[in-house]
Amino acid sequence: MSDLLLRTPLFPLYQQYEGVRCIDFGGWELPVQFSGIQKEHEAVRERAGLFDVSHMGEFTVQGEQAEVFLQQMTTNDVTTLVPGQAQYTLMCYPNGGVVDDLLVYKLEDQHYMLVVNASNIDKDWAWLQEHLIPGVSMTNDSEHTALLALQGPLAVDIIGKVTDTDVSSIEPFRFVQDAGVCGVKLLLSRTGYTGEDGFELYVPADQAAVVWNGLMQAGEGHGLVPTGLGARDTLRFEARLPLYGQELSATISPLEAGVGMFVKLHAGPFIGHEALLQQKTDGPARKLVGIEVLERGIPRPHYPIYAEGVQIGEVTTGTQSPTLKRNLGLALIDSKYAALGTPLEIEIRGKKLKAEVVKTPFHKRTRTSKTPTQGADQA
Repeated sequence: MSDLLLRTPLFPLYQQYEGVRCIDFGGWELPVQFSGIQKEHEAVRERAGLFDVSHMGEFTVQGEQAEVFLQQMTTNDVTTLVPGQAQYTLMCYPNGGVVDDLLVYKLEDQHYMLVVNASNIDKDWAWLQEHLIPGVSMTNDSEHTALLALQGPLAVDIIGKVTDTDVSSIEPFRFVQDAGVCGVKLLLSRTGYTGEDGFELYVPADQAAVVWNGLMQAGEGHGLVPTGLGARDTLRFEARLPLYGQELSATISPLEAGVGMFVKLHAGPFIGHEALLQQKTDGPARKLVGIEVLERGIPRPHYPIYAEGVQIGEVTTGTQSPTLKRNLGLALIDSKYAALGTPLEIEIRGKKLKAEVVKTPFHKRTRTSKTPTQGADQA
């Protein structure tokens, strides 16, 4: 692996896991798996998994015009947030295409943290700086912040062993600042990107190893496993959570991608507002749908989709679902073919195989008293 790749503060810990395999992911040397994607996927669905997602970016936005600025830059309604609450949102170009999808954390009045996708850190920073208004200051805290994600139905039990915070009372998309976990002060948020219950922990980079080791030790009796990018992708896919660069991009709008509920057109003009309003009025020409391949073949990104002998779109994400053992995909296609049950064809290795439009999400987690209903997860 190239020495030019970036590494998270937890990279030195990877080698203690015998089956670890790292890849180049957007310029970062990150583990695609620790013990096997299927095993890690099942652990998160049934017990718990711990992810190192420290490659994500964190920006601080503050000042007397911070709320006004974020309202102009993002599609959701920032004014509805109270301190201690997070919100999934998007930044758009004037044509309605997506700059990035992100989380906004309201730390206190006129003081926010933005969490952006790793591959977009530089682009997002430049975009925000280009549109900065007087009365707002920004800092890029990405290098000083590690991010761990503890996900799965046993996440509450595991983290409860290493904190004095009443984690079971934290509602989805709420967070606690200065929570003590494994003896480290950090921001503890009930969010995630797996379709399961869980927490994300924003940790000072130099304390990340302490928290990782403490959580792994606390989870020993609960079947906790370290989990890599491979399972992160299959988990978010089954839950129909979008990935930037696949379901969202500069050429795919939030309405086309099916995340229009996070576009608050009534909340005032933001960049892309006019284009998205027009698209909503007319109805998007394309829609993201779930597909199932009915013959032997696994859908992969960019495989062409056909209906009535004409190409109508392509796969954005696809795999054999580890949970359902079915060959499933997400595909961006012509809206007139988006109805459930519509027969399609997918071209795989030069052959057209039968497929059809199916319901999403492919997986919904089982709710218990410890896992309150959760909104959209981080993308």
